[in-house]
Amino acid sequence: MFFFKIGNNNDHNHENKEQHRRVGHKHGEGFSIDFYSYSSKIRHWNPTFKVAFSVLVLILCIVLNNPCVSIMVIIAMTYVTVVKGELPLHEYLSIMTIPIAFILLGTFTIAIDFSKQPLGQYNMYLGFAYVFTSNLKLKEAAFLILKVFAAVSALQMMTLSTPSSEIIYVLRKAHVPKLIIELMNMIYRYIFVLMDVYSKMKNSAESREGYCDFKTSCYTFGNVASNMLVTSLKRANSYYDAMEARCYDGELIFYEEDKNLETTHIVMAALFIIFLVVIWSFTR
Repeated sequence: MFFFKIGNNNDHNHENKEQHRRVGHKHGEGFSIDFYSYSSKIRHWNPTFKVAFSVLVLILCIVLNNPCVSIMVIIAMTYVTVVKGELPLHEYLSIMTIPIAFILLGTFTIAIDFSKQPLGQYNMYLGFAYVFTSNLKLKEAAFLILKVFAAVSALQMMTLSTPSSEIIYVLRKAHVPKLIIELMNMIYRYIFVLMDVYSKMKNSAESREGYCDFKTSCYTFGNVASNMLVTSLKRANSYYDAMEARCYDGELIFYEEDKNLETTHIVMAALFIIFLVVIWSFTR
């Protein structure tokens, strides 16, 4: 979508705000990460470079297993996504809320344990057993949170600046089996179909006081879940019919735009990788 710069600076500012509203949360229709990737200011970067760089940083986070390295990766990936990509910070934090919640829930079981005897530096009696933790467990959980969050931020940098069609293009160049690519693309697209169906049904139920109390909310949720299955299957059939009407023969073909790989990006990426290794060597 193109915007013509007509008028004074106030019109230009109004235009930017209007564009931000278009690519942000779409109330009632859910939202797609593709909205952010298409509007990212680093979308013109070579997709192969972005995918390879994010995967390499993810591998380094896991292999080096160093909290200082993880912190630097989080800062760098946030800088690239928010500052260079010009994604609003509150939108980025909103997107990261879900993985952060899963990370905290996953590491909670590592930080605590149960025993019949009071162990560790911190413990509490529950009547049938002791729940306890120690400084070592808390330190281990904190380091794991940083490592996982750094890996997630590296992948988010890729997904928030690279449309899914370009990621699939890179996977095709890497000779990933065609069946895996087709399934990945269809599953990815269908997630947002389900989100769209659920969002519209939920808004319709809310407008009819379907969530006024707990009992009604449970009843409404059951109806929405059952109707969503039927509606989503109908929409899936409609989308498949539309694909066949456009000569779908088992392979999805996307418009692939060749983007130049800039030497500056390669140099900066190499320096960042070396910087991470140096940090690891001094803090291990």
